[in-house]
Amino acid sequence: MGYRTVYIRDSEKLRLYLDNLVVETNKGEIRFLISDLKCLIIDNYKTILSAQLINKLSENNVAVVLCDLSHLPATQLLPLNGYYAGSKMVKKQILWDELLKKQLHQKIIQGKIQAQIEILKKNQKDPAVMERLKQFKNEVAEGDCTNREGLSAKMYFREMFGKAFVRFDQDILNAGLNYGYAIFRSLISAILVSKGLLLNLGIFHYGATNQYNLADDVIEVFRPLVDDYVLNHLWNETLLTKEHREGLIRLTDLKIEYNGQMNTINNSIEMYAESIIHCFECNRAEDLIIPSLSRIHDL
Repeated sequence: MGYRTVYIRDSEKLRLYLDNLVVETNKGEIRFLISDLKCLIIDNYKTILSAQLINKLSENNVAVVLCDLSHLPATQLLPLNGYYAGSKMVKKQILWDELLKKQLHQKIIQGKIQAQIEILKKNQKDPAVMERLKQFKNEVAEGDCTNREGLSAKMYFREMFGKAFVRFDQDILNAGLNYGYAIFRSLISAILVSKGLLLNLGIFHYGATNQYNLADDVIEVFRPLVDDYVLNHLWNETLLTKEHREGLIRLTDLKIEYNGQMNTINNSIEMYAESIIHCFECNRAEDLIIPSLSRIHDL
């Protein structure tokens, strides 16, 4: 997987030429080396893609996202054979230890709450709320049986977006959150598939109709990046514009801290996925290394 995210809005045809994505516009052609791409977002329902191009994108494990008429991510294309030993990895994944899952659940939720605290701190929010979230973080049990994640989320969203905010309401803030989360989910899904993992089988997400349970486990620590953008760019807006969508997409180009060093989002997800696999291979939840949002840099 490469490093570039390409957002298609005006082109009506995409095709393959040698190892290049060719974007045809009314002003001419633009070419991108496919091996450089990590994510392709197509936000034009009239755009035509050739089968040859789709297969080449899949071969290079590019996360391809198709948007609907409302400009929201609606479809994702993933390769059927993302890993050389996929069947072997899936057999291992099916046998992942249930106790270890609960222990990893605990650590992931603690990492998510810490990420929320970092974003509250970045936006100079109420220190008392941050202290309360620290308490919740320390109280997370194996499997989060006392639902500290839910309690933290309720307090966090109210502090970020006001007491009147309700998650999943039909408003501009929720539209931005949904869009940003969908972009990260697609990128994470492509990386997990490249590791030979089955997205349906999660660590603590287990929705019977959810095809992305494992991606929804991994995304948790990255969600506050989207929350931060929405707070600072959509607070007084009424529409999710093209500029807003592009801004949310560019979040995947940030650098964050992983294991004490600054890494791109792409690399951080890669290493995080490898860390999860390592924990199951060694049966050691304490080895899990979770990305940190204590430092966030633009590329």
